[in-house]
Amino acid sequence: MRSPTLFNPFAASQYIQQEMERLPQGVRRLAARLHSRHSLAQLWSVLTDYTALSRFIPNLASSRLLWRQGNRVGLEQVGSQQFCGLRFSARVELELVEEPDDNRLRFSMLRGDFRRFEGAWLLEPAPEDGSCWLRYELTVQGKAGMPIGLVESRLREDLASNLTSVELETEARRQA
Repeated sequence: MRSPTLFNPFAASQYIQQEMERLPQGVRRLAARLHSRHSLAQLWSVLTDYTALSRFIPNLASSRLLWRQGNRVGLEQVGSQQFCGLRFSARVELELVEEPDDNRLRFSMLRGDFRRFEGAWLLEPAPEDGSCWLRYELTVQGKAGMPIGLVESRLREDLASNLTSVELETEARRQA
């Protein structure tokens, strides 16, 4: 008899693939993906639990649902983190478009502390074993005076931890 496969939360972060592209005017396009053992429905449920996101996404101080109109959602998020002994915060008001048939959750900034902040969460089925890829894409441009090198470095770290956190939260809910 085979023993059950145990979920290793630390192994999840080891399998994250990341890409980063430097574009003109301080624009950065980042993408990261993680092979998840969870179903599309399980991951979708976690990603769209907007008011709970700040409970498990590191450096997300708050996530507040502002409105909902059909498949469109208004969300205010505040990120906060310590760097070189100083606390930095950034606020964005996002419009999200839920596209469950395409396994995509698009977002774009309506207003906030960046010039540009847009992207998507994508769930890509892996038909060979019923698992899927969890992918996060982000295009970001800081406001004038924002040190893009620091922003870029933090975003790369945050993308990996965000994906891992979604995976861990999905596992915790599955076991509950």
